[in-house]
Amino acid sequence: MKRGSDRVPFRTAPMLATLVEEAFHKKGWIYEEKYDGYRILAYKEGARVTLLSRNGKDRTESFAAVARAIESLRDRTLLLDGEAVAFDAKLVSRFQLLQQGEVPVVFAAFDCLYRKGSDLRERPLPERREALEEAIGKTSHLFASRRLGSNGLEAFALARKSGFEGLVAKNPEAPYREGRSTQWLKVKVHQEEELVVGGYTAPGGTRSYFGALLLGAYRGDDLRYVGSAGTGFDQKTLAALHRRFQPLVRKSEPFAPPSKVKGATWLAPKLVAQVAFQEWTSDARLRQPVFLGLRDDKGPREALLPRGFA
Repeated sequence: MKRGSDRVPFRTAPMLATLVEEAFHKKGWIYEEKYDGYRILAYKEGARVTLLSRNGKDRTESFAAVARAIESLRDRTLLLDGEAVAFDAKLVSRFQLLQQGEVPVVFAAFDCLYRKGSDLRERPLPERREALEEAIGKTSHLFASRRLGSNGLEAFALARKSGFEGLVAKNPEAPYREGRSTQWLKVKVHQEEELVVGGYTAPGGTRSYFGALLLGAYRGDDLRYVGSAGTGFDQKTLAALHRRFQPLVRKSEPFAPPSKVKGATWLAPKLVAQVAFQEWTSDARLRQPVFLGLRDDKGPREALLPRGFA
């Protein structure tokens, strides 16, 4: 039973960065590594830790090692914002590694919203960061997000050289506000998108279950076809995805205008896939897409066709 003073007195949605197309520099802003993982709000209330995804799903059991690490912290009440990530040998976060579950999951904490009975959301970021660093100390499975320097263009160059997913630029004077904000801006190094799975093609050769995923993104109310991803799967993934697809099979295709793909199995547009790719073509198609994993923390309507495509 939690004591009344142990409870964080509010629940919040995360503050989300707005995507911009090019690197930039704003004097005084803070530039941090952008991670390729699951956004998590971590609530510590006495002996109880709850990890919630950006859409409110409980991830405490999924990231049990992170939950145990936060439980070990000295503060009885704490709310941290961050990302559950898995790193490769070069310390680059990889969503696919997180999905596979074969390397340790750690928590990159980048904000502290509540600590020791104080709501910090109105405080400037440097104060929240100081509270964060004091709270986590040097605890296994926890670390403060990496700062990439004080110059935005140099920070982006470092992110690109290091192979990071990108960077997040933050106005240090801005309070923490749930929802999408222009006080936090993100710039991608690698091309990745969350896209809706609208169907799949038949397997060919020695492959089982299916050949490629048919992908789309929304422009208004229309789900536009943007291409197919036929790589990024092992046999276990093919089988698991095929089982997941069966309740969603439908007769009509979800894409508008029609994709012109022949012989496909169509699916209700309920699932979101994270996909890496080389570039967008001029006709809004993905070049060399690779499937990384499904995202159940993001809804289909969040998968939007980038600006500039009709």
